[in-house]
Amino acid sequence: MPAIRAFLILILALAAQAAVAQRPAPEAEAARLALPQVGLRAQDIAVVVNDADPASVEVGRYYAARRGIAEGRVVHVRFPAGQAVMSAADFLRVQAVLDANVGAEVQAYALAWTWPYRVECMSVTAAFALGFDPPAYCAESCRTTKASPYFDSASRAPFTDHRLRPAMLLAGRDVESAKRLIDRGLRSDARWPEGKAYLMNTSDASRNVRSVTYERVKAVLGAAYPIEQVDADALEGRGDVMFEFTGAAKVASIGDNRFLDGAIADHLTSFGGILGAGVGQTSALDWLAAGATGSYGTSSEPCNYRAKFPEIGIVMARYLGGETLVEAYWKSVLMPGQGVFVGDPLARPFGGVRVARSAAGTVISTRALAPGDYLLEAGRSSVGPFQPIRPVRVAGFGVRRLSLPAGDTRWFRLRPIAPAARPAAASATASAPASAAD
Repeated sequence: MPAIRAFLILILALAAQAAVAQRPAPEAEAARLALPQVGLRAQDIAVVVNDADPASVEVGRYYAARRGIAEGRVVHVRFPAGQAVMSAADFLRVQAVLDANVGAEVQAYALAWTWPYRVECMSVTAAFALGFDPPAYCAESCRTTKASPYFDSASRAPFTDHRLRPAMLLAGRDVESAKRLIDRGLRSDARWPEGKAYLMNTSDASRNVRSVTYERVKAVLGAAYPIEQVDADALEGRGDVMFEFTGAAKVASIGDNRFLDGAIADHLTSFGGILGAGVGQTSALDWLAAGATGSYGTSSEPCNYRAKFPEIGIVMARYLGGETLVEAYWKSVLMPGQGVFVGDPLARPFGGVRVARSAAGTVISTRALAPGDYLLEAGRSSVGPFQPIRPVRVAGFGVRRLSLPAGDTRWFRLRPIAPAARPAAASATASAPASAAD
């Protein structure tokens, strides 16, 4: 009898293992629900490399390899290396090469260098995104500049929709620091980092102008991600920084904090986008050196127009909603002509889906679903035909959970039927106080 009992137990165990083995993998379960695409992919981006700069060549090659960017999407140009400011003539020659080699399917640029960070009076990322247009995008005194049509846009394809390619510098103090930046961005993808957003309320009245939006940011996004307002000039001793926004000429204690992979951090000041020493202000490079994956700064005097700096509610909502770093950051600046965007453009910490099974069915969780109205449809195959089941309204921000009934083998899709809501009501305006921030 003991031998027979042991044999039966073995048979039952093997049967249970076979049943488990026959269950579809989580990826297969997730594939049965098609969600609206959010976030640019590797095939949407071109890497621009300066062949006159060995560091640019190495960083560009490394980024393309790590991100799986096709060789045909690495565009080689040539201009004088080691210069902080590119001349208009050099830019126009480079632009001609890009026009001849970059197809309409490319939606964004990764610029594989740190210098130049400016094209004469425009930031280099703005020049490559918007075209070199000094009358529209340069400001020689305290005045506004042309607005970006991409600002707070629902667009998933900026070049297709707006004829611009948002650009970002793969920047670093040296090649190894740029590679570490790239590695952080890659590690962050779809990880849903459990950190905190720190909104610094500093004593610097000229640079603290974004603090007027903090209450609205907390009201709109506080349920989606932990947010803490810190009434101090410096953040110290924090090990969970996913976002940090402040206003200061020199940001103290950056190195005292731990930035999570994919983190965004920036400061409102005049010359944070001058990527080098000698201006007496903290540089966007300092945030990257401390461990942030993305940052922003202006490369010429912007005064303290909020519209020339990231609108905190927008960049956070877009990023938390599954968009890439380059999309979220670019959409948050109304007037980007003087602003330098640095980081891994494809970093996407809050993308992807997660699958959990229960007796009631399968639950698919995602952050990458913008507020708005959708229609849930079902079909017998992945290509349809699909029939409507019910409308779905998505409100607020955060993790969305969608259930697939147990035993239902149909394919589903969630199709938007109304424009997504604007991520935050705290939109940048050109009417913010105007005074020199330095």
